[in-house]
Amino acid sequence: MLKILTNIEDIQGAKGEIRAGGTDLHDRYRMGVSSGAIIDIHKLDFGGIVENADGSLTIGANVTIDNVGQYPKIQSGYGALSKAANGLATPQIRWAASFGGSLLQKTRCSYFRHPDLTCTKKGDSECGGRTGQHPNGVVFDKGGCAHSHSSTLATALLAYNATVRTTEREMPIVDLYGDGSAHDRDHLLNENEILTHIVLPPAIAGEKTAYFRSISRFEAEWPIVECSVRLVVTDGVITDAGVGVGGVSQIPLRLKNVEAALIGQAATQSTLAKAARISTENTKPLPQSAWKVEIMVNTLLHTLEMALKG
Repeated sequence: MLKILTNIEDIQGAKGEIRAGGTDLHDRYRMGVSSGAIIDIHKLDFGGIVENADGSLTIGANVTIDNVGQYPKIQSGYGALSKAANGLATPQIRWAASFGGSLLQKTRCSYFRHPDLTCTKKGDSECGGRTGQHPNGVVFDKGGCAHSHSSTLATALLAYNATVRTTEREMPIVDLYGDGSAHDRDHLLNENEILTHIVLPPAIAGEKTAYFRSISRFEAEWPIVECSVRLVVTDGVITDAGVGVGGVSQIPLRLKNVEAALIGQAATQSTLAKAARISTENTKPLPQSAWKVEIMVNTLLHTLEMALKG
């Protein structure tokens, strides 16, 4: 059964999986891990991008990833987000997938995607990947699910201190995912709570940005590790920094210890190298994913270097 919403009030009492662009949901139906009714929200009025008087930017959750990546104000003022959006998946997916859907997508773990394997996010009591195969698992282990979070765009939004609006509340992007202890959840929205907008704070003129993903093939591949970086450099000193990293934990992470190691320091190769190495603090990799720790350090260092070069 398909229910297409034209008014947000119609979500109350509706039963089924929510679809916007549908690029992930269709895969899950095909694989047999999702079934039943669909609540289609693509006609709801969350599709615009608004440049606010205070310099902030409000992006509707139904805006496509391609439109986010190509929007001039995002390209000029929020380069890390634009680069991340333009670099993920394939052009066909970026044309169809929604910005909000990218933040709320289900895990890409093969134990979740296979109908016969155990997974806490399917309601099972244990994570099959934790005792089974997890070569691309987490390196900041928070227990439960062994697979890393899937949202590329969340890493960039963390670096920009973005907030999100829903039909029920407004909150920092970090609160959308919590601390990773909810092992049966990919996000912390309530049932039938809809993400409506993403708000970016005013852009900082002249900041340096970069996005980079380490992948196992040239393109159109899920990242092993990915990183979004923004740096503000004044008179040769890093005065502000934002660092978001993905592919390493059950939630997208902002590396505040790395930011602290950058801010107030000279914008030199030595500073970047020391900050990248600090990212290993508090790592607790699963046995088969320990190899990703060094990949994370090198990915972060490369992204910092790209940002500093402009």
